[in-house]
Amino acid sequence: MPFISLNTEVGPLTIFADDEAIVAVDWGWPPETDEPPGPLLERARDQLEAYFAGTLTAFDLPLAPHGTAFQRKVWASIAGIPFGKVRTYGDLARELETGPRALGTACGRNPIPIIIPCHRVLGTNGSLGGYSGMDGIDTKRALLKLEGVSLP
Repeated sequence: MPFISLNTEVGPLTIFADDEAIVAVDWGWPPETDEPPGPLLERARDQLEAYFAGTLTAFDLPLAPHGTAFQRKVWASIAGIPFGKVRTYGDLARELETGPRALGTACGRNPIPIIIPCHRVLGTNGSLGGYSGMDGIDTKRALLKLEGVSLP
């Protein structure tokens, strides 16, 4: 599967594409390959670099996250949270007519973090909840700070 990697403020990221859509963003560096990344992956890298530079607030990339129908529904809802804004697990769960834990589980399985901004989902009391990124809650806090979100 083609990929491209970049170094960011929250650690190294590797973006994977399949059939002309982004399918995953993982923390870390994959093994070297001779396969060129292609224009979509280069565009994704450029957009992530612009996001971390503070000049991009909305990603414009084709996404194809692999997951269940429920997970894709949750991820689509999360993708609608604007830059610099947050929602709670409870609010999203009510909107999607599910439980907060089921929503949190789907959020934790998001294969395209940052671009599908699961870091923008907080606990009802303003707690950060969890985060599957490289350094967990510290990474979530860093992403929210980058977006100008004030945390309690």
